[in-house]
Amino acid sequence: MMQEKLSSRLLSDKNLVTALEVFVAIAETRQVTRAAKLLGITQSAASQQLASLEEACDARLVDRSVRPLRLTQAGELCLRHAQRILNSIEDLATSMRHEGPRPISVLRVGMLASIATTLTPPLVNLTKADFGVEDLTLHAGQSGDHEALLRSKRADLVVTSNPFYDMDGLERHDVLTETFLLVLPESYRGPSGSLSDILDNLPLVRFAATTSVGRRTEQHLRRLKLAVPRVIQADRSSMVTACVAQGLGFTILTPSLLIDGFVEQMPLSLRPLPAASFSRSITVVARAGELGDLPEQVATMAAQSLTDQITRQMGPVGREALHLP
Repeated sequence: MMQEKLSSRLLSDKNLVTALEVFVAIAETRQVTRAAKLLGITQSAASQQLASLEEACDARLVDRSVRPLRLTQAGELCLRHAQRILNSIEDLATSMRHEGPRPISVLRVGMLASIATTLTPPLVNLTKADFGVEDLTLHAGQSGDHEALLRSKRADLVVTSNPFYDMDGLERHDVLTETFLLVLPESYRGPSGSLSDILDNLPLVRFAATTSVGRRTEQHLRRLKLAVPRVIQADRSSMVTACVAQGLGFTILTPSLLIDGFVEQMPLSLRPLPAASFSRSITVVARAGELGDLPEQVATMAAQSLTDQITRQMGPVGREALHLP
């Protein structure tokens, strides 16, 4: 009788799918706060969904007395079923998408903000002309935004600098790898034989440490044993390049992060780093098997469009910093 009552409560809960999605995110991240952020909801909403699922299951699913939190035995069992249920729902959505009058009628794409302007027109042309996409939604942001979009299923595909190897069920297609370059004000006439020489004359304008590019830059400077004061930090490449163009400092960025600055004809001077360099990769990431060969074609298109734009705007220095797969 108790099992029948429990089964009835679960099946009658209209919010069961949402609660399961929240529970899986909590199980994967081991934090309610982080799970809520990834799903684009408040922490209190995530806690409420977890409590509702525990009430429906008549069991405690999460041990909140430890940090990071961990699943109880009932929670481990619930997680296995939850993943299977959510996978089945996703399979249903995929099947129905391919049963429509066109193979992919709706597509949601996330892109790095720095390359969104360059990639949007060719992406629209490709998806509409070759794949019959009728409803296309585009999001510009950073790789952290892309993780949230993928986990919450608010994006089908992202063009990003993080391949998300910690997430299962994804396919990945390389676009290009790009080397970080030294970016100086065009008017700079001081020494540039080493970063130390430049730092004696100009402060470093950098991406904020909360961003992927900022963390990569900070790690590289530590490897070089350079202590650099944090004078100016920003979370958008256009803000960084605008400061450099005005002679307020220098920066270290990749060609794709410099596109908008060169399109706006900012007075910038590009050079290879006068020390060991480092790089980042851009990848197309999509949920595996949902979009046919569209992700691979998007990666090919993105590589060509970015290479053409960077070569046109930055010349040989920008082109030589690119490495195609």
